[in-house]
Amino acid sequence: MKTQNSNDGRLSPSAGSGRMKGILFILMAAFFFSLMSVFVRLSGDVPTMQKAFFRNIVAAFLAAALLLRSGAGFHVKSQNIPALLLRCAFGTLGIICNFWAVDHMPIADANMLNKLSPFFAILMSIFILRERPKRIEWVSVILAFIGAAFVAKPGAGLASLPALVGILGGFGAGTAYTFVRKLGLAGERGPVIVMYFSLFSTLVLLPGLIFDFHPMTMRQLVFLLLAGTSAAGGQLAITAAYQHAPARDISVFDYSQIVYAALFGFFLFGEIPDLWSFLGYAIIIGTSFVKWYLVTRRK
Repeated sequence: MKTQNSNDGRLSPSAGSGRMKGILFILMAAFFFSLMSVFVRLSGDVPTMQKAFFRNIVAAFLAAALLLRSGAGFHVKSQNIPALLLRCAFGTLGIICNFWAVDHMPIADANMLNKLSPFFAILMSIFILRERPKRIEWVSVILAFIGAAFVAKPGAGLASLPALVGILGGFGAGTAYTFVRKLGLAGERGPVIVMYFSLFSTLVLLPGLIFDFHPMTMRQLVFLLLAGTSAAGGQLAITAAYQHAPARDISVFDYSQIVYAALFGFFLFGEIPDLWSFLGYAIIIGTSFVKWYLVTRRK
């Protein structure tokens, strides 16, 4: 597929189509990850690493099932193994750091720091993929992050060791997404990337599950399985998103997860956002709309 710019500086039709698909997939991923958060919350008082384990093992099984059904197998091109291992390592680092930060600081602060991942995705794309963003890409992500700050209203906990761990988690996630795009450009299939990442992170989390396992009720188990299923949908969708388009074009739409979370909070838990939150939603939606308009115009 030809995705380079044409001689007159305009994007080829295939490049524009890839960007629109990337936007749709990342919006879908944000929805699934928001749904995952709802099920994790409904699962109640279960250790964080136990929740993370179920989040990943279900995704591993579902991705493996997709591969078996397609008959394409689990083969990875030998030249792509280093990038796949780095995707697994940085993704697992992102999960562990984010969950640890959630356990040691206010959830709003931890979620804010996790939303640094779009910044790191753009930044690491410069070094790993040589995809250089324009000023408008940086501005759109910064505006969306400001909107997220209005929603989360982070406190003084941002100046602490857990905050540094949370930032490291955002770095791990953003770098992992960059390697997802690298693998996609090299021809690797999305379910393969998701399966190996989920399997890798499950094995890393297994010791924590063994030494700190808490018995669960059937209700808690069902909600964690649903959380894992939602996480699998999010992983498949975000993998497809970064395979179709560069981070500079689509990462801002990852902030739609905050809007989805607000809707779930209102309809399921009766949480009513305050005026600052509505301002944040307006900034996020407005920035996303402008970015979508710019992408369609370039197409």
